Amino acid sequence: MPSSAPSEIVLVGNPNVGKSALFGALTGTYVAVSNYPGTTVEIATGHALLGGRRAAVIDTPGAGSLIPSSEDERVTRDILLSKTPRAVLVVGDAKNLERTLLLALQVAETGLPFVLCLNMMDEARASGLRIDEATLSRGLGVPIVSTVAVRREGISRLLAALEAPASGTARVEYPRALERAIESVTPLLPASAISSRALALMVLSGDETLAVWLGGRMAADALDRVEELRLQLRRDFREPLAYIVNRARLAEAVRLRREAVTAPARPVRERRPFARALDAATTHPLWGWPLLAAVLALAYLFVGVFGARTLVDLLENGLFGRVISPAAVAAAHRWLPWPFARDLLVGPYGLITMALAYALALILPIVATFFLAFGALEDSGYLPRLAVMVNRVFKKMGLNGKAVLPMVLGLGCDTMATLTTRILETPKERLIVILLLALGVPCSAQLTVVMAMLSGLSPWAVALWVVVVGAVILLVGRLAALVLPGRGSDFVLELPPLRLPRPGNIAVKTLARIEWYLKEAVPLFVLGTLLLFFADRLRLLGLVERAAEPVLTGALGLPRQTAEAFVVGFLRRDFGAAGLFQMAREGRLDPIAIVVAMVTITLFIPCVANFFMIVKERGWKTGLAIAAFILPFALGIGASLNFALRALSVTLR
Repeated sequence: MPSSAPSEIVLVGNPNVGKSALFGALTGTYVAVSNYPGTTVEIATGHALLGGRRAAVIDTPGAGSLIPSSEDERVTRDILLSKTPRAVLVVGDAKNLERTLLLALQVAETGLPFVLCLNMMDEARASGLRIDEATLSRGLGVPIVSTVAVRREGISRLLAALEAPASGTARVEYPRALERAIESVTPLLPASAISSRALALMVLSGDETLAVWLGGRMAADALDRVEELRLQLRRDFREPLAYIVNRARLAEAVRLRREAVTAPARPVRERRPFARALDAATTHPLWGWPLLAAVLALAYLFVGVFGARTLVDLLENGLFGRVISPAAVAAAHRWLPWPFARDLLVGPYGLITMALAYALALILPIVATFFLAFGALEDSGYLPRLAVMVNRVFKKMGLNGKAVLPMVLGLGCDTMATLTTRILETPKERLIVILLLALGVPCSAQLTVVMAMLSGLSPWAVALWVVVVGAVILLVGRLAALVLPGRGSDFVLELPPLRLPRPGNIAVKTLARIEWYLKEAVPLFVLGTLLLFFADRLRLLGLVERAAEPVLTGALGLPRQTAEAFVVGFLRRDFGAAGLFQMAREGRLDPIAIVVAMVTITLFIPCVANFFMIVKERGWKTGLAIAAFILPFALGIGASLNFALRALSVTLR
C-alpha cells in the first residue's frame, strides 16, 4: 500500500463482544483517551504494527446499528462518516453470528474496506458451533479471522488480514419501492467517506441525527426533495421504514449464517442438571431474589469486609499512616519554611495527607475490590439476568432493566457509575439514573460505614434505613420520569450463557477500570481538597458550619458537632459518614439520631468528585440543578424522619 494511503484502523462492534480486549491485544495499551468533538463520549486511540509500519487504531463505542439510537452509536456512525480509514475492523461475538452479520452487512454497504473478526471463538466451539470461515468469507467478500482476544489467539493472523482488507461484496436486496427511492435520493446527496447507497438508506430510514450534517452540505431545495421522497416512500409501507430496512438485512444475515454454520464434529455434552437449574433460577420471579441476596452477601464480604476493612487498614493505617504521611510531614517541616505551603501539602486539608491518602489508601482498595467483583459478575453473565429481574420495577421510574448496571456499579463508586450511564439509550434515561446515583446510591465505602453504625442497633434500624432510602429512590425516579421531557427505550437485552468467570477477562477489565480511576477520579479528589483548603483558609468552612447548625440541631435533632461531618461529606460522603461513626462510638448520638444521620448522609449532596463528573457529562447547569434539589430534599427527609420517630417514641436499640 502506498505511503499516502490512510493508516487508521477503526474498530466497530456490538457491545460486550470483547472489543476492548481486542484493542488491547492489538495496541498493547490505551495510548490516548479523549472526548469525541461535541460529545462526552470518550474515544481510545492506540497504534498497531502492520507490515512493520505504525497504524493508528481507533476504538469506537459499542454499536448495534449505524442508524443511531444512542449517543455512543451516533459517535461510531460519525467516525465512519468523516474518516477514510485503511480498514474497518468489525468485531463480533462468534456465538451470536446473526447479530454480528447484521452489523457487518451495514459496514459492507458503506463501501469501506473491512475485516470481520469473530471473537470469543472458544465459547462458540464449547457450545458446539462450527463456522465455515471460507464459506462466510466468500458470502461477505471480506477476510474473516477468528480470535480469542483475552488469550491473544489469532492476533497475528488478524494483523496480517488487516494489511489486505476488502470492500464487502454482499448486497442486501430491499423491496422494489425502497430500491427506487434509493436510486432517486442518491444523486441528491453530498459526497462522503461512505457510499451514497448507505447514506441514502440512513436518510430514508428517518435518521434525524443526520440533519445537521446534511444541512451544512446540501442546498435547501435538495433537502426538501429528499424529505419529499422519504414521505412518499413512507406511504408505501405500513411498518416504519427503519423496520423494513432492518428486516431485509436480518434476512440476508440469516441466509449467510445458514450457509456457513455446520453441525458440530461431535455431539456437544449437555450441561449438567445443576447448571441448567442455576441458569433458570437467576431469572425466576421467586427464586431469583434469594439468589440475588446470596450474590450481594458474597460481594459485601469481599468488598465491604476484605476491601473496605482489611485492605484499607493496611494502606491507610499502615502504608500512609506510618510511612508516607509521617515522612511527608517531616520533609515538609524540614524543607518548607512557609506555613502556607506546608499546610497545602500536609495540613488537615493537605494534598498528600488528605487528597492522596483518601484517594489511594481509603478509596482505591475499595473500588479495586469492587471492580474485581463487578468484573466476575459481568464475565459470568449474571448482570444481564439481574437486568431482566428488575426490569418491571425500573419501568415505574421511566427506565428499563439496563439501568441496573450503572446503579450496581454505583455501589462501588458513584463517580464511575455516572460515566457508565452512557450505555443507556436516551438522554432522559441517562439523566434519571445520574440523579438517582447522586441522590440515594451509597458507594461501597459509605455503605460500609453505614452498616457498621447500624449494626449496633436493632435489625429494625437497618430495615428502616433500607426502606426509607429505597422508597426515596422509587419516588424520585417516578416523579422524574413524569416531569422530565423525552422518551424511554425498549428493553432488548441478549442473555449470554451463564459460565464460570475467567481470570484473564476479569484482570483486563479491572486494570482498565483502575486506570480510569487513577486518570479521572484522583484528579477530582485533588481539586476537591484544594477547594476545601482555600475554603478553610478563607474561614468559609466555619461560616457554613455555623449556618448549618440550626438545621442540624433543630430539624434533624443532631449535635452541633455533626456540622463538620456534613461539610466534609461534600468532599466524600463516606468521609462524612466516617465522622458521624466516630461520634456514635463516643456516645454522642442516640439510636434515633444515628438512623436519621445515616439516612441524611446517604441522600446528601453528591461528593465533589461525583459532582464534577456530572458537570463533565451533563454541564454546569444540570450539575448545579441536581445539587440544588438534593441538598434541601435530603435535609427535609431527615427532618421528617426525626420528627416521626421521636413523636412515635420508636425504640431502635
